[in-house]
Amino acid sequence: MGGEPAQIPTSFGKELRACLRCSLVKTYNQFTDAGCENCPFFDMDQDHDRVLDCTTPNFSGVIASMDPVGSWAARWQRISKFAPGCYALSVTGMLPEEMVAICEENNVRYVPRG
Repeated sequence: MGGEPAQIPTSFGKELRACLRCSLVKTYNQFTDAGCENCPFFDMDQDHDRVLDCTTPNFSGVIASMDPVGSWAARWQRISKFAPGCYALSVTGMLPEEMVAICEENNVRYVPRG
């Protein structure tokens, strides 16, 4: 995690979604094309139904983080270990149990971001 930048949203309309695990913000099509850069184990680019399971349109605010490791704001938002990109300040919703199990299988901690 971290390192390579995540895709930035190609538009800022109703098609934006936030990952329920890491709060990365991209369009629905970007999640189906490339998945989530921080959560590749969800395989959203392989199984498009997972985009609906693992992301939500219910979020508020967006923060752009170019240097998550060196940013106090990224540490405050708990995104300092994630890829540079655009993140929701607050996300409403929780991952389904099946997706939480996938996190556990990959030794990745899931903390609801609401």
